[in-house]
Amino acid sequence: MDRPIGWFKDAVIYQVHVKTYRDSNGDGIGDFKGLISKLDYIRELGVNTIWVMPFYPSPLRDDGYDIADYYNINTRYGNKEDLQILIDEAHARGLRIITELVINHTSDQHEWFKRAKRAPAGSNERNYYVWSDDPTKYKETRIIFTDYEPSNWSKDPETGLFYWHRFFYHQPDLNFDNPSVQEEVFKVLDYWAAMGVDGFRLDAIPYLFEREGTSCENLPETHAFLKKLRSYLDEKHEGLLFLAEANMWPEDSAAYFGDGDECHMNYHFPVMPRLYLSLKKADRGPIEYIMNRTPQIPESCQWAIFLRCHDELTLEMVTDEDREFMRENYAPDKRARINLGIRKRLSTLMDGDHRRIKLMNAMLFSLPGTPLIYYGDEIGMEGLQGRLRALQAGR
Repeated sequence: MDRPIGWFKDAVIYQVHVKTYRDSNGDGIGDFKGLISKLDYIRELGVNTIWVMPFYPSPLRDDGYDIADYYNINTRYGNKEDLQILIDEAHARGLRIITELVINHTSDQHEWFKRAKRAPAGSNERNYYVWSDDPTKYKETRIIFTDYEPSNWSKDPETGLFYWHRFFYHQPDLNFDNPSVQEEVFKVLDYWAAMGVDGFRLDAIPYLFEREGTSCENLPETHAFLKKLRSYLDEKHEGLLFLAEANMWPEDSAAYFGDGDECHMNYHFPVMPRLYLSLKKADRGPIEYIMNRTPQIPESCQWAIFLRCHDELTLEMVTDEDREFMRENYAPDKRARINLGIRKRLSTLMDGDHRRIKLMNAMLFSLPGTPLIYYGDEIGMEGLQGRLRALQAGR
């Protein structure tokens, strides 16, 4: 399939989780064959790009972002032949496929981590991950999952050492100061590009390197590596997309475009909660504020805009006052709150009101950037809270 320069600027992206999308064999788990059967439906929505969330072998303790093998398929979803058919059938319909490149961390069940624990101290294999005998190292680094993790370090009983993780304790961070780790990333990229994918979402990209006395985020070394990775992509796989996940203020996340030589696209996280704020307050001010704060970006780049990150309304990029307002108005039931966000589907957030759902989508599609649609939102799919409310109402 041809990939003209800047094709992503005219994209409408449909985010799909294979395991919960369409079950083709009745085992209760979505699969590639099920997704293939819905390609005509997806195209009829006006979508031209599908973002497929992680489908790799995984313990599934973090929805597949805890990858145990970068080169294979979770057998629950199918096999490589099924994935190849998905890519080919999508291309035949003018649809592009974006997959995940989750390189900040692996599952603790990945063979690299098992090997690292067995390997001698100081060996290249041990140094695929970040180790220390001092759990106070990098003490200025924030903890992301404050609901679950007391520290960014966890102790490994086999080695007696602490390993570094920015997310869950079962997701040890890779050591990007090790050239072998960087080479592994190039190999993984080559492998899936050869299958015909059209782009990669770079998960948790700000956290690749660690340095004492810093926040261990957005370090110069990270940008240097991204420039190296982008140069490799352009040389070997021209036309493929890098979409950065960097949940920061727009002036900070814009750094991941570089001078047009890092990522082609980047999520605009701060605009998302302000769409909900503006709706609830009947005031366009929050949207105007964040759009006025958004810097100019290279002509070859583009923002990705969306109504939720997966099924979560992330509230990191708002004031404490606005966060509390959002929680009280959109998640009075505290069970719907997770970390600094709200875990609800769009229809549930809108109390099933079709007018407000349409208004939210109208605001989304009127903003500059490439819109992302979370699967099921187009039919008003509800989360658990919405279904409970409907049952209580007798619907």
